[in-house]
Amino acid sequence: MIKKYTLILFSLFFSVPVFATAPLITDDTGTQGKGKFQVELDYAVEATKSNSGQELYTTFSWGVADNVDVIVGIPYNWHPFTEEGRPIAIQKGIGDTAVEIKWRFFESSPQNGLSFALKSGVSLPTGDAEKGLGNGDVSKEVMMIATKEWQHGAFHCDVGYVHNTYSLEEENEVLRHHLWHASVAAEVRMMKNLRSVVDIGIDTSTVTTSETHPVYVIGGLVYSVTDSFDFDFGVKGGLNNTAPVTTVLVGVTSKF
Repeated sequence: MIKKYTLILFSLFFSVPVFATAPLITDDTGTQGKGKFQVELDYAVEATKSNSGQELYTTFSWGVADNVDVIVGIPYNWHPFTEEGRPIAIQKGIGDTAVEIKWRFFESSPQNGLSFALKSGVSLPTGDAEKGLGNGDVSKEVMMIATKEWQHGAFHCDVGYVHNTYSLEEENEVLRHHLWHASVAAEVRMMKNLRSVVDIGIDTSTVTTSETHPVYVIGGLVYSVTDSFDFDFGVKGGLNNTAPVTTVLVGVTSKF
């Protein structure tokens, strides 16, 4: 049996679904508005010293109320299996499907610009766990989100918890079940249609043998072709040896 002590795509974004304004990982409190929709297509390619992985992530958001969104995310993954640090096979296919609800429960006056949201969801085992494309069981997550808007942009802060469960005995032995995430991000409007973004965060290491938790930083740009269509580009770097050295992030977002 192929050993897969390293699940490559855990480090492409986060260990659980996180549907933020691309290329950010840190989410904001914004919602679509009642009856409105958003489709987001994001591509990430990771390069480390010993392996590389890719992910194409499609996210659908539906505004069921002005302050409530239902979000569904479907990943398609390419990644190698490794044995003793050497890639020995390539696997690809649909990963675990994420279903989330985001509720913005507090919003101050526009002059103050402060808002809070709660997001919770599940990851459904639609990926093949034997191929390393999913956990093989339902996982759960909850995230608290804060946003502070100002004249030239916005600040965001996320704190989240994930409970991962795995169907394979091997993964239950070497991977953690309780994971935490904390991150902050900023957006600055440089021109009418152009924003620069930066994001920094820390995640619990998924591997039980590691007490060094991955820390990342992202820098990128978001260009709004219209009010309802965006292009984004970013680069994610690891700030310690447990995070990917470089991940390139590219995406498009359409609202209707």
